[in-house]
Amino acid sequence: MGTLRYDKMVEDALKGVLRSALKQSENGLPGNHHFYITFRTGDDHVHIPDYLRMRYPQEMTIVIQHQYWGLEVDDDKFAVTLSFDRINERLVIPFAAVTAFADPSAKFGLQFQGHVSAEAAGSEAAKLEAQPLPAAPASNHGAPAEPDEGEKGQVIALDAFRKK
Repeated sequence: MGTLRYDKMVEDALKGVLRSALKQSENGLPGNHHFYITFRTGDDHVHIPDYLRMRYPQEMTIVIQHQYWGLEVDDDKFAVTLSFDRINERLVIPFAAVTAFADPSAKFGLQFQGHVSAEAAGSEAAKLEAQPLPAAPASNHGAPAEPDEGEKGQVIALDAFRKK
């Protein structure tokens, strides 16, 4: 038996926050809430049109706010229909591919490390770090622009849980 992977446990728990927020929004976003979700486009089981994968070969940020349809959430992925250049496209995104989540209306954000190998888990580079959230690309085809300077997300710091 190996060591306990606390980094993976914490990341799984934080992805549960994302899953829960999306699940509670399947029938519409409450209040002024809106979500910026960044994911790796090349990950297994990410289903997006080829032209979007070519335009965003590494990562893509989507905005779930006014123009989205059919949000469906299950344990390991979510699916949503968004409009890109007035063409509705169905995206399927596994939670494992998500690298950042923000709700600017709540000034809340999370950043995820993703695929961390067991060997790398002990290294400093593999530990969860609090970092500023990436800005959403301005060319998100109908998606709102990035939040105002006063609306940056709050990143949860995990330093208090680290062994010194």
